[in-house]
Amino acid sequence: MTRTKATAIGFVAVLLWALLALFTVGSAPTPPLMLNALCFTVGGSLGVLWALVTGEWRALCHIPAKVYIFGTIGLFGYHALYFSALRLAPAAEAGLIAYLWPLLIVLMSGLLPGETLRAGHLMGACLGFLGAALIIGGGGVGFNPAHLPGYGLALACAFTWSTYSVMSRRLGDIPTVSVVVFCLATAALSTLLHLALEETIWPQDTLTWASVLALGLGPVGLAFYVWDIGVKRGDIQLLGTASYAAPLLSTVALIVAGFAQPTLQLVAAALLITGGAILAARASLKSN
Repeated sequence: MTRTKATAIGFVAVLLWALLALFTVGSAPTPPLMLNALCFTVGGSLGVLWALVTGEWRALCHIPAKVYIFGTIGLFGYHALYFSALRLAPAAEAGLIAYLWPLLIVLMSGLLPGETLRAGHLMGACLGFLGAALIIGGGGVGFNPAHLPGYGLALACAFTWSTYSVMSRRLGDIPTVSVVVFCLATAALSTLLHLALEETIWPQDTLTWASVLALGLGPVGLAFYVWDIGVKRGDIQLLGTASYAAPLLSTVALIVAGFAQPTLQLVAAALLITGGAILAARASLKSN
């Protein structure tokens, strides 16, 4: 597989994550951790079917246990920290801090063997973050010291996902089928945490169940498999910068569905994110 093709496959994850907010709205009032458990069960089951059909399941027995632990910590840790952060701090501020992960991926990728961090990568990631800030924070984010615990968890969330993504690059010889175990283990841990902390509220109707199924098949399912291919074999710096398209596309999806209104901030964010992606892409071309 070429580097360009792997990058394109990895970007499919960004497109799928753009639907995360829309399907999450449709899944209400299912509690977050229960929703996490249901979605990762669907995503893990999807992977099991793929592994059985392709015969990839045979490779699962040869993958070291430490890899399974690493992957489970990445997927489960990110979501557990994210949900906890949103409980202890306002969603806009916590979400903005958590969305430092694409910038951190770009910065940390410079430490990887064979990777070169250029000024264009850094400038592009910063422009993308400014664009995401306009969308997530509404252009007027105000940080309250009383919410510092939540902010700290959101920052830990950003470091968890960026570290998982960059370290996955070092596991390039580990087959993507390992993500099946990551998803199923995350579903199990989410179930335990849900039973300990939340009231069980099952999806109420067909639309809610359809939203949960769509989440499990796409943003909390297929997305993690294609992301694994992208960060292991593609241009990880370009993927990191391009990930800022997720909140932009997510807002567009909500507007099309009638859950949000178009604003000038959205236009400005689109220009910043697009400009950042172009800068990162030009820097990547110079590296090749």
